[in-house]
Amino acid sequence: MLGAGGIADAFTADLLGAGLTVTAVGSRRLDKAREFADRHGVAGAHGSYEELVADPEVDAVYVATPHPFHRDAALLAIRAGKHVLVEKPFTVNQAEAAEVLDAAREADVVALEAMWTRFLPQQVRLREVVRAGVVGEPRLLTAHHLQALPTDPRHRINDPALGGGALLDLGVYPVSFAADLLGPVETVAATGVLSDQGVDRRIGASLLHASGATSTVFAALDTAGANTAVLHGSEGRIEVDATFYAPGGFTVLDAEGAVVERYDAVDDGLRGMHHQAVELERLVAAGERESPALTHADMLEVMRVMDEMRRQVGVRYPGEAGGAVRVP
Repeated sequence: MLGAGGIADAFTADLLGAGLTVTAVGSRRLDKAREFADRHGVAGAHGSYEELVADPEVDAVYVATPHPFHRDAALLAIRAGKHVLVEKPFTVNQAEAAEVLDAAREADVVALEAMWTRFLPQQVRLREVVRAGVVGEPRLLTAHHLQALPTDPRHRINDPALGGGALLDLGVYPVSFAADLLGPVETVAATGVLSDQGVDRRIGASLLHASGATSTVFAALDTAGANTAVLHGSEGRIEVDATFYAPGGFTVLDAEGAVVERYDAVDDGLRGMHHQAVELERLVAAGERESPALTHADMLEVMRVMDEMRRQVGVRYPGEAGGAVRVP
């Protein structure tokens, strides 16, 4: 665990609950790392990220820092020869993502975004249903991720310096979901409402995919929602239960509304984050470097779409480089 915050807590609990091993944790503060290690029964605690990636007992590193630090943390681990699982969004923009993926290829290690939805059993089955043509030609998808999050301007979700805003934290889910089921995006038309600090409070886009299908995606950090998703095809539709990006179920209906299939997730008492770690372990054991469920091209595509959405609504982060976002 590179980072000892809330997301690292949740992921560690899932990993241990699924019988996987968490070897060590690294934090900028040794006392925080030790407290985390004691709480979860983790053997190693390091007071710096450099010490963590140098630990010979560590094979793979989960990057659990705030968004703007994903790139540097991932590169640190990769250069130490470690496989990396980087919390979503993979980086702040596409240029940073490409840099990390290039480094991983050169080092011959796995670099995978921790977009846990892609690896859930329900999503595996959902892809099968869509690709088998059960609802015909996919034509229109809608997916929303709406939350009422803290309004404190010092909270990371509202802080431009920490990659705040609805899109990178919440909107990455519907964007990735749409790209997963409908393929690459050709055209982006985005709108949004910005906060006084310059981050997106609400943001949405209509996406035209290369397949000819369209999707509408929305995210908000100041408005709670049901967080469902629907895919309409030429011969039926798929309704994904709330919360569409977490373990759950979906219903496949034909054009007349009759149920064709009902999928219900098995409740194993876990959040569902362990599936992405199992996939990383599979890739390492098989000598593979990209997951078919989330390829390097997939990760770059999602970052590209979000870059364009931010460009159109006028969100740019301090110190952002690479020309990925240009504010009009």
